[in-house]
Amino acid sequence: MAETLAVEETNRLIASDRVEGTTVYNRAGEKLGSVKNFMVDKRSGKADYAVLQFGGLFGLGSDHYPIPWDMLIYDTDLGGYVVDIDKSRLENAPRYTAEHAEPAYDHVYGRQVYGYWGVPYPFI
Repeated sequence: MAETLAVEETNRLIASDRVEGTTVYNRAGEKLGSVKNFMVDKRSGKADYAVLQFGGLFGLGSDHYPIPWDMLIYDTDLGGYVVDIDKSRLENAPRYTAEHAEPAYDHVYGRQVYGYWGVPYPFI
């Protein structure tokens, strides 16, 4: 009887629980934060946003920054995601805190987030 192992990561795919908590760096190699979670379109199955957790201590008092998923590039050498963002730009980005309700993630909010990052909003 062959033993089966759980596959959490392949050449192309990764399990969602392995993405959450992954470090996010900028192009200069500075740690910006980590992936708190990501938002997936229910119909297409495509990840639309990575929610970057930044600041605070042990997740307390941290801010959450939705970033269009397509901005993230996985770097195997770093073992994390790289985005072309500097900290000063991140500090002014759309965000919410753990103490406040998450945004609606509707089309109005989506256009605001994608527009801030200069990424075309791909949804109607």
